Amino acid sequence: MSLVQSEEVLVIPTTLLHQLGYFQGFSPDIDRYLDELLKPENTSYRRRGEMESDPNFKQLIPYVLFRHRDAQGQVSVFRYTRGKGQGEQRLHQKHSVGIGGHISSIDATETNPYEEGMRRELEEEVSINTRYEARCVGLINDDETDVGKVHLGVVHIFDVATPDIEPREAEIMNTGFIPVKQLLEDLEGFESWSRICLSALFHTSEDQ
Repeated sequence: MSLVQSEEVLVIPTTLLHQLGYFQGFSPDIDRYLDELLKPENTSYRRRGEMESDPNFKQLIPYVLFRHRDAQGQVSVFRYTRGKGQGEQRLHQKHSVGIGGHISSIDATETNPYEEGMRRELEEEVSINTRYEARCVGLINDDETDVGKVHLGVVHIFDVATPDIEPREAEIMNTGFIPVKQLLEDLEGFESWSRICLSALFHTSEDQ
């Protein structure tokens, strides 16, 4: 068994999402979901290799978008392509605008395992060479894909002062800040979570 498969990751029972209010796609209603999802009595750490094919549980994933607005007001978002070496094989070669990953049992000793897991994943994957303001903006649930059936995304936007984000991993490829208008014109080739986020968060001209 590989280290990825044997890793214990933070999950919630899928029934909890249904109890709180089921949705497909994007929900901006953070207050309705997040506190309950992160309560210790509602979470557990289970072997990732088993969770990847068990829709009775949802693996909680921080999903961070880096956004920049230039002096002319044009909004761009950090985009990359997932290489074949990244853990989730079903997403290989897909474009993405989200950085993040699983909350691991190694984060469980911290006061806030979720925040620690997000910090650790970001530190492993990218170098943030700029000031930024961060906020949580919504959740993603996508039961229309095999990957989505076993994951629940928590979406964060980091508004960066300058577009200075660099990959730390070789499998984060073809990186760069791309104007939102350009991304929306060609969503083909993006992983489903990125398509959902881009459509939900940047659907009006004011967001672009």
